[in-house]
Amino acid sequence: MMRRVRPFWPVVILGVLLAIPKVTAHIPALFDGPLNRAGNLQLLAVGFAFGIAALSYNLLFGYTGILSFGHALFFGAGVYLPVIALRRWQWSLGPALLFTLVATLVLAVAIGALALRTQGVYFAMVTLAFAQAGAVVVGKNPGALTGGEEGLSLPTKNLPSWMVGVIHTGNLYWLTLGVLIVVYLLTLRMITSPTGHIWEGIRENERRVEMVGLRPYTYKLVVFVISSVIAAMAGALYLFLSSGATPASVRSDFTVALLLMVIIGGSGALWGPVAGAMLYHYLDVRLTTWAASSAVSALPGALSRPLADPLFILGIIFVLLVLFFPRGIAGTFVTRRFRSLGRMAEK
Repeated sequence: MMRRVRPFWPVVILGVLLAIPKVTAHIPALFDGPLNRAGNLQLLAVGFAFGIAALSYNLLFGYTGILSFGHALFFGAGVYLPVIALRRWQWSLGPALLFTLVATLVLAVAIGALALRTQGVYFAMVTLAFAQAGAVVVGKNPGALTGGEEGLSLPTKNLPSWMVGVIHTGNLYWLTLGVLIVVYLLTLRMITSPTGHIWEGIRENERRVEMVGLRPYTYKLVVFVISSVIAAMAGALYLFLSSGATPASVRSDFTVALLLMVIIGGSGALWGPVAGAMLYHYLDVRLTTWAASSAVSALPGALSRPLADPLFILGIIFVLLVLFFPRGIAGTFVTRRFRSLGRMAEK
């Protein structure tokens, strides 16, 4: 019975996600108020945006074996470039988004062409240096293009009316979910293509790829640029959902968060990074509320003090996830599925 139902699970999950903006049901403890409340829709939509960013990072880290500490720079470009074009230069939405994608592509080619001359930890350090430079430019620029530490608010006069206001949060939810679906399908197509198989070959043994007459540098540059542009798309969606740009989206901390999302979700299946991103963001937001609740403050001091810090709880949860899901959620699921199929074949 389960074998017959399994192929339809993605369709069922997609149908549920698409219907959430119309669902008024309450899920106590998990969400505040009805599911279609604006705050809950934004919580889920930001998780979708992070899922897109995690998919882009997984192309680098999971499928090609490239560890980058500078991916936040391209996510931040997707956050800052549209708001600069809209607010400072008074552009309309279409040209602002096109400019963002083109500028990110040029930036990715320039940085990737230089950084990929190195490998391993040296590549990670070079990308970290670029990301840190970007964070300094954004954070130490008060009153100019980026607004310094205060950031920039998103101007609404140049946006379509269906994107403006809390009442239209559902529209942004559907937009972000739609982009996630498109990016997911495009990523699936890429990793199953001949180029995708070469990326996996580079991850397993780059020297062997060279021996068959291919140039790994070119393929690594291609995946670096593609993942950077996808990250910028995720950043633009995050901008619309958060209604502003802040330096936090450019700092290297966000790259570490992306790495955690991929590790938690696992790269054993393409949906793993998406699941990891949504779980990470959900816990990051909801644990803050739970830690400040009266239930925690009523505990004895030895428990209430550490549990009042959301990072303490988040750390414990991550340790448990690593212990019980060493290959990530998706990786563990796929491994168990293959084992069950093997037992069935033996019978």
